[in-house]
Amino acid sequence: MDHCLSRHSTLSPATFSSPYPPPSLLRHPLTFSPRTALNFPNNHFRSGRAASGLSIRPAGRTFPVIASAGASHCEPSSSLNSPLEPRSQPGKFLSSVLQNHRQLFHVAVAEELKLLADDRDGAVSRMLLTVGSDEACLHRRVAQLKEHECQLAVEDVMYMLIFYRFSEIKVPLVPRLSRCVYNSRLEILPSRDWELESIHSLEVLEIVREHVTTIIGLRADSSVTDYWATTKISRLMLGRVYVASVLYGYFLKSASLRHHLEQSLALANQDHHLGCRTSNQFQELCAYGVKNLVFDTVSNKQSVSYGQGSTNQGMKGEPLKCYVMGLDPETLQRCAKLKSKEAVHLIENHSCALFGDGKTGLVENDEVILTSFSSLKRLVLEAVAFGSFLWDTEEYIDTVYKLKENN
Repeated sequence: MDHCLSRHSTLSPATFSSPYPPPSLLRHPLTFSPRTALNFPNNHFRSGRAASGLSIRPAGRTFPVIASAGASHCEPSSSLNSPLEPRSQPGKFLSSVLQNHRQLFHVAVAEELKLLADDRDGAVSRMLLTVGSDEACLHRRVAQLKEHECQLAVEDVMYMLIFYRFSEIKVPLVPRLSRCVYNSRLEILPSRDWELESIHSLEVLEIVREHVTTIIGLRADSSVTDYWATTKISRLMLGRVYVASVLYGYFLKSASLRHHLEQSLALANQDHHLGCRTSNQFQELCAYGVKNLVFDTVSNKQSVSYGQGSTNQGMKGEPLKCYVMGLDPETLQRCAKLKSKEAVHLIENHSCALFGDGKTGLVENDEVILTSFSSLKRLVLEAVAFGSFLWDTEEYIDTVYKLKENN
């Protein structure tokens, strides 16, 4: 998507769109060019849950990952070279589609989500229909097993969507550190700082850079010597820093969209006479609806740029940094809280796969690692981007498959 590759562009309301295509559009028939080489069986997506259900001729290359100290110990942990391997058949199927035929990825995601929703809802319906009968206990157990199976599959779908967003900006996820640490030394090359920062608006980027400085003590104007200076950190502490940065990225996405909504509402109410310009903007606001403006799956750059474009015409809005610092504790907690249990499990599984020992997957390891500040910054920026992409993914999936609320 172009908005992930162009840095800090200003978008007009006409280009205000989601980073994921609407599921309804994905169900339309596709037109393939003569160069497209596909071999689909009948009803390919339903039979595609098995590894052999879809046969696609490889057409693109995968993204290489280099994260080592000069040795060849950082081997791919999966065919996608991601820390977490898909555990379910839908996850493995989407992994294959993403590698072999990217243009079909969103079609496959929409279809798999619909199938998972139908499977889960069907099991629940059968359970309700048999209440009071001799088969009630059986169908209740079947519904519980089906819900657990679908939850694992949806978490894999979320992970594949996040991986796709990283691949759009040409940034591979750091592989498992157990494969990358050699002689207690870790280096992650190339840094990809520019690409990881390009997904944020200028206001959000300022806050992200302050977060990096606070976490690792590396300022944005640091010299090259400072970047390549080494420091020691335990693997357990590194995992905690990564998870905290994921949650921070998630919070920034939620807070920035809330800030945009309040700016839009303030602008709409500024002109009491509802002049032509303000009236049109207010109608546009109502067309989206309050829920869509707060929770629509849009990138930070799009949403904030849209708010900035309209705010600059009418009034000078409050900067995002001041807005975040002025939030009350209840609002801070609401913005920072993960909305679904699937998102909670995904962060846990991803961090365990990334920082675990490779055998048990546990992060409880006090091994001290020698690494550069540049590598630390790479991990923190990736984690912030992961949290931001997770927010988008969570909202997109919830429109098709109802996620479990994180109470």
